[in-house]
Amino acid sequence: MNRSRVLLAVAAAALLLTTGAGHPPVDGAAGAGDPYYPTDGNGGIDVLDYDLGLTYAPDTRLLTGEAVVTARATRALRRFNLDLNGLTVTAVTVDGRPARFTREAEHELVITPDDALRRGAGFRAVVRYEGRPAPLPHRLLGLSGWQDTSTGGVFAAGAPHTATTWFPANDVPTDKATFRLTATVPTGWTVVSNGREAGSTTGPGWTTYRWAQTRPMATYLSLLAIDRFTVERTRLGDGTPVVHAYAPGVGDDKRSLAARLPEIIGFMASRFGPYPQDAAGGVFLADPVPFSMETQGRPVYAAYADLATVVHETAHQWFGDSATVRQWKDVCVSECFASYAPWLWDEAKDGADLDARYRDLIAQAEEWIPDFWTRPLYDMGPNEEFNYPVYLRGPLALHALRHRIGERAFASVLRSWPTLHAHSNATWPEFEAFAARVSGQDLTAFFDAWARGTTRPAPEHLWPGTLGP
Repeated sequence: MNRSRVLLAVAAAALLLTTGAGHPPVDGAAGAGDPYYPTDGNGGIDVLDYDLGLTYAPDTRLLTGEAVVTARATRALRRFNLDLNGLTVTAVTVDGRPARFTREAEHELVITPDDALRRGAGFRAVVRYEGRPAPLPHRLLGLSGWQDTSTGGVFAAGAPHTATTWFPANDVPTDKATFRLTATVPTGWTVVSNGREAGSTTGPGWTTYRWAQTRPMATYLSLLAIDRFTVERTRLGDGTPVVHAYAPGVGDDKRSLAARLPEIIGFMASRFGPYPQDAAGGVFLADPVPFSMETQGRPVYAAYADLATVVHETAHQWFGDSATVRQWKDVCVSECFASYAPWLWDEAKDGADLDARYRDLIAQAEEWIPDFWTRPLYDMGPNEEFNYPVYLRGPLALHALRHRIGERAFASVLRSWPTLHAHSNATWPEFEAFAARVSGQDLTAFFDAWARGTTRPAPEHLWPGTLGP
């Protein structure tokens, strides 16, 4: 064997030791494969924890941040991406060593470590950044992510994109992680986020708040709210901490709504299984923003939110926040169930006739919404996932399913589905198969009519069982 071959063999062995046998390093993909948003998320990494340190000055709107992203390489990587919109990155390190970085396309932060990452290796990326955050446009919701409020504060919430307006993230629903926040603001201002309070400290002119979300969370469910909040603290019967925050100008009617949260959670637990989050509460805004949002454990409520809204967002803690969409075409596993929850509440609490509601909603929708039946519930298309079908036809489909498979099977489906997929992800076809398995029935034609159909379901699917026109 000549010397050149020996050197090549040594180099190859060193490469295998560095990157993992048989897996030479590659550039991480700029997206995670969601067909609606192909550049969301990133290939080759699995984030385990976000630890954010922020300072925010309301008078200048300047945000300064340091994000510590603890992750694992799922393949050998020369470089990897995170998602971040707009803000200026000032420095990046990987495992304590300076890393090269560039910004590409709309939101790609491309990081090249000093050494390639081995497949399966854990690593810690620290990103320092600053700037004045801005919201992202949304065709249906108007704006999403970081938004100013009329009271001088800010909040960051929305879907499918919100996190990237205020911290670098692997912004895809399937990469859930724990989340910690340390945020410093001028004294007199309060910071509210996901999870449990982890203490606060006050210095000359500034107060630092700490929050910890110990349950895995998708990035689109993250929450940051800063205002001169009035804060109420209570506990559920099992000791789970409850934190409500009211923006200046929020009236007593919202406090009355918040006071019913233990009752609402108790009702949901009786139908869907134990409450899956480690904290509860809500952030009540004084602004009529276009949406309320099921930010994990602590939803954000618009000024016009009512009891049905609180029931809807609370149901999301099971359907959407714990059992989360795998891709955005699966949004019915989140919104359809949350939209049916107020029906169940009204039936249990007020004796509502849900069959009559079903018939009335169909009649009204067919009169006032010409294309009511033309949009599918499953795979509605990019930027359409929060359109009216999941909120109107979603509960209709579930009520029809209830009659199709019977009360006992339907109750079992509602309770066991979120337990089966707790703190993980699921698809709508998986739900269809699950309902068929639990009920012991062939539901193929039923779900094809309701979830994929673009015309009025045939009578046997529209009026199943005892559900007559």
